[in-house]
Amino acid sequence: MGVFAERDGRVTPLRDGVAGRSLEGIVRAEVYLDPKTMVCALPAAGLHKAPDAASEQINQLLFGEPFEVIEEEGAYLWGQAPRDGYVGFVAASGLRPLAATPTGDGEGDGEGDGRPTHRISAIRTYAFAGPSIKSQARGPYSMNALVTVEDLDGRLAKVAGAGWMTADHLTPIGVFETDWAGVAERFLGAPYLWGGRESLGLDCSGLVQAGLFACGIACPRDADQQAALGHEISPGDFGRGDLVFWNGHVAIGLDASRIVHANGFHMAVAIEPLEGAIARIDAAGVGMPTAYRRIA
Repeated sequence: MGVFAERDGRVTPLRDGVAGRSLEGIVRAEVYLDPKTMVCALPAAGLHKAPDAASEQINQLLFGEPFEVIEEEGAYLWGQAPRDGYVGFVAASGLRPLAATPTGDGEGDGEGDGRPTHRISAIRTYAFAGPSIKSQARGPYSMNALVTVEDLDGRLAKVAGAGWMTADHLTPIGVFETDWAGVAERFLGAPYLWGGRESLGLDCSGLVQAGLFACGIACPRDADQQAALGHEISPGDFGRGDLVFWNGHVAIGLDASRIVHANGFHMAVAIEPLEGAIARIDAAGVGMPTAYRRIA
């Protein structure tokens, strides 16, 4: 009889006898529920460990990203984020139904399938209440958020549910960058935020995910999950775009001797010499790097 590995609760929609329909026939549960797709309606919404704003933020949804709602609990909705599979609680006030496509002024609901046409490709951008940069600004909205462009007026694009954004800050869905290390460099100085993925704050694995998403590469949420990406390389082969892992941490190579990473020492996204980081992290009791990986 085979031995089944323990399921990773971070990406398994199962709790208190309730499971998502996708697990029917795979795991034991008292009831299996069909998910309802909703969409993040805020610049960013926290994905929490419990239905409480004071609980640990384990991830974030960015504007326009879908969330598969399985169950309601008070003012929170429990479900799964399809983009990286993470399971948790999101405040219901931060989501809208997928089928409802609000007008670009952020008011009302129209009919539509809610499918994004573009992603935000600038590190961050504002949405304006009208087709003028002098009108009321909302946001900022972060890189990799998903938007639906409804109209153009000069250099501004009308985005459903947000307002008017700088068209140059948007890139059509399916058009990607090629240098994820370069993308990560653009976050230099952004504050460190546990569970963060937005340009106003993110953690080490959130930075890696931001860079890879911008380049059209699927990426899981946490550093230990990301350690399965690509293939292993020797430390001597380490270079631009390669990943170096420690226990609970990940950094991106800028070249053979420098890394960029969001870290709790600088409490920000910082660039530093690889050897210096290795020595500092080892001295802090974390240990030496556990792996060097190259993404094909």
